[in-house]
Amino acid sequence: MITAEQVKNLRDKTGASMMDCKKALEHVKGDEKKAMKILEEKERLTAMKKSERKAEQGIIEAYVHSNKKIGVLLELKCETDFVAKNEEFKELAHDLAMHIAAMDSKDEKSLLDELFIKDLSITTKNLIESKIGKLGENIKIGKFTRFEL
Repeated sequence: MITAEQVKNLRDKTGASMMDCKKALEHVKGDEKKAMKILEEKERLTAMKKSERKAEQGIIEAYVHSNKKIGVLLELKCETDFVAKNEEFKELAHDLAMHIAAMDSKDEKSLLDELFIKDLSITTKNLIESKIGKLGENIKIGKFTRFEL
């Protein structure tokens, strides 16, 4: 029997819907680690399905490091203005801009392959895929520029 607390804990860790968390836990008889893997795979598949959809909305994120010697401008795209205004999308843009500042990413391909600086167990591509799964829209990195004195 899967408890509401187990579902809540998994939801807090993954951000997936309550039903998805419950189904994943039921499928693996309550094993949280296995359920997380199922949800990650579902997010990856969702991202693949949405990857062909146009992402023509979004935001420009500016990040300046505390030493005022490194800065980044990042264009992060999504499908609708509704998602562009979402706090989780804005946080993703900020985290990616900060990552670019720290890692001196050269282009989108290298950026997507890099380990994410705030969680070295995932790549930035994994991070974006998880947000696509949660927000339900395609998300793409547009142009970005890094400045350094």
